[in-house]
Amino acid sequence: MNEHTTITPQTRMPTLFVPHGAGPCFFMEWNPIDAWDAMAAFLRSVGGTLPQRPRAIVLISGHWLEPRVMVTANARPGLIYDYNGFPAHTYALEYPAPGDPTLAARLVKLLGEAGIAAGEDGQRGYDHGTFIPLKLMFAEADVPVVQLSLQRDLDAATHLAIGRAIAPLRDEGVLIVGSGMSFHNMRGYGDPRFAPISDEFDQWLSDAVSAPASRREALLQGWEQAPSARLCHPPRGEEHLLPLMVAAGAAADGAGRKVFTDRVMHTTLSAYRFD
Repeated sequence: MNEHTTITPQTRMPTLFVPHGAGPCFFMEWNPIDAWDAMAAFLRSVGGTLPQRPRAIVLISGHWLEPRVMVTANARPGLIYDYNGFPAHTYALEYPAPGDPTLAARLVKLLGEAGIAAGEDGQRGYDHGTFIPLKLMFAEADVPVVQLSLQRDLDAATHLAIGRAIAPLRDEGVLIVGSGMSFHNMRGYGDPRFAPISDEFDQWLSDAVSAPASRREALLQGWEQAPSARLCHPPRGEEHLLPLMVAAGAAADGAGRKVFTDRVMHTTLSAYRFD
């Protein structure tokens, strides 16, 4: 990737927050059988909504936490099957998308210029928060991908700042994707009592995302004060929400909106886009 390449404003990429489901749920039988169909269809549709084919993808997964921000710098990353108890064939799934060491170095530079300590990991592969949704979004696996970690302190303001730091990549043909879940209380999935709880938080989150940018950042930074917030994301379990903060931070003044929602296992799960 040539960091001096000029991309016209008309091709500025949006930023996204997408749900990645439960483990390899899209590639196995489930009960009920159609539980994840709507989410899978949404993920498959994403590429067609973009202003151009991404030159590369930076994906922030809820499954990689480090003391400081890290990026994958492997030219040919393997896969990390970081889920347990699923059918044998799900441990043979493939997603041979190339990495992009030059983009990885650019990320570290942008973060450093913003005062955010960052480093490169030349060995790590793609975890399932990355390869599972991308197998649907970009099935050809021909778009280079760099995965970016969360910071282990799980501070919302820090992750909004990470997004702001990497926002220039949007004008370089790079798609920034946060991959997590808008609801992620493992005890709540499948429990009908969590239906109204997840609805309440989802409504607050959707309103926050669609607020003007300055108000949006303040709301998201204080997300713990939202109705039912800690029932939907238990303490120290918000790693599946924080990829949204990175996507929102990278949106700058762009408008945000909900682009998908569905009821799965009695909980409301949503996706968001910033333009």
